[in-house]
Amino acid sequence: MAEAAGKVWHGGDLAQAKALFPEAPEPWIDLSTGINPIPYPVPALPLSLWQRLPGVRDEAALLAAARETYRVPETAGIVAAPGTQILIELLPCLANTGPVVVIGPTYAEHAVAWRKAGMDVRESATPAEAGDAGVVVLVNPNNPDGRVIERAQLTAVARDLAGRGGLLVIDEAFIDFMPEASLIPELPPATLILRSFGKTYGLAGLRLGFAIGEARLTEALRAALGPWAVAGPALHIGAQALSDTDWLAAAAGARASDAARLDALLASRGVIVGGTSLFRLLATPDAPALFAHLGRDGIYVRRFQNNASWLRLGLPGDEPSWQRLAAALASFLPPDAA
Repeated sequence: MAEAAGKVWHGGDLAQAKALFPEAPEPWIDLSTGINPIPYPVPALPLSLWQRLPGVRDEAALLAAARETYRVPETAGIVAAPGTQILIELLPCLANTGPVVVIGPTYAEHAVAWRKAGMDVRESATPAEAGDAGVVVLVNPNNPDGRVIERAQLTAVARDLAGRGGLLVIDEAFIDFMPEASLIPELPPATLILRSFGKTYGLAGLRLGFAIGEARLTEALRAALGPWAVAGPALHIGAQALSDTDWLAAAAGARASDAARLDALLASRGVIVGGTSLFRLLATPDAPALFAHLGRDGIYVRRFQNNASWLRLGLPGDEPSWQRLAAALASFLPPDAA
């Protein structure tokens, strides 16, 4: 089950799963991502959205909905992009002062983007260990362990960086179901916050994300993205979904219940390190064997390059998938018991 050398492992690639386990039964259950398995109901789209370039009014409607939902201060800037990944790739254009300290282990593409730009990148376990960093990057809640850093600590880090011309980047990709933890409403100086649309709303293929911060930062990103960065259908769907607060509240409650159900299934298979209401992180010395066992049953979960004892599992999307997962976990025989 070898992977390409030097390649960052991601979830969601069922072609890879099928290559690893060609005899697995269909249909596959993909639990390798942290994407909501119950997506926002996509509305019928007018044909004109596909026929014309994205309009200024369409973008303005999306940004207005995002400002309201994310509680963006009036003085702050906001820019929409075709997914947060492209924003991560563009972040090095905002700062040329190093070193860059990534609080980890975390989403690996953050460090990759800064290294590609020629920056000195280091990893620290906590912001307090960032030392003389010119840029501090963290994911809150963290992916994959769900760790949450309190707002007061983040504000202190931001002020320290601002005092020496630095930058704090906070990726809040998984914070939608816990908005009280977001730093956006009290946005400190020298801070840029990323928000992902597709994970919470179950529409990752739409490719939509946002950056929020001082206007000078968001305008620099807007210039780097160029015109018509977000497709018209994404503008339309995003504006409607972000305005649907009832759907978001219902989804938050339902996914929290699902996460508790997943915890109950995993409890006998190792230590639940943490996670969010969209994924859980399991630690067990049997992780490689459990990964293979689930794969042979047509269930794809997320493993990690930097920790072979970890597996991350997303949420099943329907009752038959829950039952298949429960049966597969129950039938697993650890290697030392075989």
